[in-house]
Amino acid sequence: MWYSRIGDHYNSLYEVTEALKRAGLESSNLIVGIDFTKSNEWTGEKSYGGQSLHHTGNGQNPYEQAISIIGKTLAAFDEDNLIPCYGFGDASTHDQDIFSLSQNGAPCNGFEEVLSQYRFILPHLKLAGPTSFAPIIEMAMTIVEKSGGLYHVLLIIADGQVTGSEDTEGGKLSPQERKTVQALVDASKFPLSIILVGVGDGPWDMMKEYDDYIPARDFDNFQFVNFTEIMSKDVEPSKKEAKFALSALMEIPFQYKATMELNLLGERKGYHPDRVALPRPFCVPSAPSTSYEHQICPICIANPNDMAFGCGHQTCSECGQELTACPICRGDVEIRIKLH
Repeated sequence: MWYSRIGDHYNSLYEVTEALKRAGLESSNLIVGIDFTKSNEWTGEKSYGGQSLHHTGNGQNPYEQAISIIGKTLAAFDEDNLIPCYGFGDASTHDQDIFSLSQNGAPCNGFEEVLSQYRFILPHLKLAGPTSFAPIIEMAMTIVEKSGGLYHVLLIIADGQVTGSEDTEGGKLSPQERKTVQALVDASKFPLSIILVGVGDGPWDMMKEYDDYIPARDFDNFQFVNFTEIMSKDVEPSKKEAKFALSALMEIPFQYKATMELNLLGERKGYHPDRVALPRPFCVPSAPSTSYEHQICPICIANPNDMAFGCGHQTCSECGQELTACPICRGDVEIRIKLH
């Protein structure tokens, strides 16, 4: 089959879908992973009017927009339209596990059900951290293996890059980064493409340079797309959607071809991470914190919060700099993030 280069000027999602067909994409099964880390509460300061990136109102938030656009574009390639969907980074999973968005763990029927399940679960989640993409990548590998080697696309939507550590110097990676890199390497042995969509203010420098940190893979299976940068352009909404879909999916036909040439399609490996999703959490929504509680350091009760820990809790940088344990959850402080 002839695989052609994809152009970059389209006015609608339909045109992008047709371009993917012409480029040789035949079949694709979507998997979705959604970031529920605490940093979503402040990384929309510039790009989302200071609201949480998970804020739900009359319109769609960035997560819902990304799911809708990719879901619509890939729907033509998905025969059963079933989409396994998972969350990570909340208080039940942190950087160790993932949970299923649906009540019984079954795949969602189309991206519309992904959106409805997402909205249903939001009030019951406690955002936390730190951020690691390893568990969701391992879950995707498990799904691919159990499908008998069908080609899948894993869509990860996140507000920030994998949690690093200020203590890792000289180019050393944090534990979360090491595990994510290893998961990407392992995933290249499966017919699986991985797209990371960055929403919010970032930063994204590490994601853009990730290829430098990833050892040899069987094929280039990773693509990063800056959602905020594309969707903030002053052009027609339909053209922005088409540009985002194209940026996210333009490598997919060539990655699909690579999985065929490497004889990965339709083959069981006989091994996989055997990752199992936790049931979706269902806690009672906590009372909203007051503006004062949210802004003032819980230790000195004087300075504004301007430092966050890997667990998601915050203090002022003066108090937080010397802490070894979080004053809220008592978890070890290994990661400090300056907020302002």
